[in-house]
Amino acid sequence: MRQVAQMPNAPPASDSTAVRPDPAPPPILRVESVAKQFETADGVLVALRDISFSVARGELVSVIGPSGCGKSTLFKVIGGLERAFDGRVMVDGQTIAGTHAAIGMVFQEESTFPWRTVIDNVAFPLEIAGVRRGERLDKARELVALVGLRGFERRYPAELSGGMRQRVAIARTLAAEPKILLMDEPFASLDEQTRLLLGDKVVQIQQTLRQTTLLITHNIAEAVQLSDRIIVMTYRPGRVKRIVDVDLPRPRTSEIVGSEAFGRTVAQVWSDLREEATLGLEQDETRLLGAAGPPQ
Repeated sequence: MRQVAQMPNAPPASDSTAVRPDPAPPPILRVESVAKQFETADGVLVALRDISFSVARGELVSVIGPSGCGKSTLFKVIGGLERAFDGRVMVDGQTIAGTHAAIGMVFQEESTFPWRTVIDNVAFPLEIAGVRRGERLDKARELVALVGLRGFERRYPAELSGGMRQRVAIARTLAAEPKILLMDEPFASLDEQTRLLLGDKVVQIQQTLRQTTLLITHNIAEAVQLSDRIIVMTYRPGRVKRIVDVDLPRPRTSEIVGSEAFGRTVAQVWSDLREEATLGLEQDETRLLGAAGPPQ
């Protein structure tokens, strides 16, 4: 039988058994073209303009920007506390409006219930949901242990340090099993050493639960220490200036935090942030000078 020679540039025959890589899973959180403005005595203030980004399931993403860039406004939009905005927020492919069970929030301000013990604070969302007492207390004990407060179950918030109270607030939020955990500068009122230790604890919790987390912070080193990616925002109106991948191994030990690679990432974020902070400072000074009028 005569054989037909194969053309040298002919494509190889298709192999139906070839293994194809699985497509990337869709993001759990998608923020699309979000914009927000406020009416003020001085006119319209545009806080956010055309904000778009996505967060993968199990990812920890930080949002950082100069003072006044709209970080907390963005937090309120995503968390459903701010309804009057343009654009949309989607969780697992569904557009959400208003507060939503899929999103849990931890604030900077003190939020524990002073009249309830640690375990009763943590169990509160389960109590509201109608979970039986024995079951909700078992779940609360697991979360108390997860945030490193085993042995403090029967203490009241007044008997705890600020960092411990924030851990109670985090555990209470996690008790509702949110798909996304939003944290708005939760360590701002704490001293630097406590911030670092609590940051380690947050990463441990996030890695253990594979908890999708969005952290708003003004601390660059904190953002680099904790995050998979960092969203850098511009000065007002807040927009996404850059998204920085934090390509550092986990766990982020003291050796990693003190490494040259860590320092380079901090410098990269600071370079972007410095431009925006300088712009904000100049605009604030110009506005104040204009309001004061010409010198006498």
